[in-house]
Amino acid sequence: MTGASALSMLAIAATACSAENVRLGLPTPVTEQGKRVLTLWQGSWVAALAVGALVWGLIIWAVLFHRKRSDQLPPQVRYNLPIEMLYTVVPFIIIAVLFYFTARDETYLDKLTKNPKPGDVTIVNVTAFQWSWQFDYPQYKTTPIVGQPVSPDAKNKPMFEIPVGKRVRFHLMSKDVIHSFWVPSFIFKRDILPGVKSGEDFEITPTKTGTYEGRCAELCGVDHGRMLFQVKIVPQAEFDQFISSHKPSGSAQ
Repeated sequence: MTGASALSMLAIAATACSAENVRLGLPTPVTEQGKRVLTLWQGSWVAALAVGALVWGLIIWAVLFHRKRSDQLPPQVRYNLPIEMLYTVVPFIIIAVLFYFTARDETYLDKLTKNPKPGDVTIVNVTAFQWSWQFDYPQYKTTPIVGQPVSPDAKNKPMFEIPVGKRVRFHLMSKDVIHSFWVPSFIFKRDILPGVKSGEDFEITPTKTGTYEGRCAELCGVDHGRMLFQVKIVPQAEFDQFISSHKPSGSAQ
């Protein structure tokens, strides 16, 4: 049992170097934070498989070597204090290890840059409403991108851009009911509560360029399934052009 726990701890740490193609059902992460979530997911699977292998091994061992051979009662261990302590302590050790790594990664995911300056952190205001999204960049005083409910196969989904390799902060707001901002490739989502002014911000650091799908992950009304959008991760120069194209006419560049 102790050896299995040690193996689980080692595997959880080692998965930081594992290949991204061993995702166990998760999409390929496109942010630094998504990689951390994937590592935690892989480590949890390793721990679960280690415990499962141990339990099945004990079951098979008991079936093969401790089958009933006579009517004589086998030796009883219900009052064996060391074994009972082992049964109690080892599960707590496993839970403590998983709790430590989960709490560590949750703290990392919730970390916000203090006193962000323009150029260091790109701030995107995300406003959810029944049944679409609004995106704007308060640092650059851009014209808001206001979406309309669209079908899953639509080509005109509301889209906003963020720069690759730079930290991006999302400030989430809701105009009506509870929504949930979800980009599967971020491997992260966060609920948006109406009337809540703080506690819903989060930051990411994109690592791959491309266009990625997003949606509302909270049942919010009759057209919930049409609350779709796209986020495009682009180089800094392309992002600067995007910002310039969304500034009001006549504004300073």
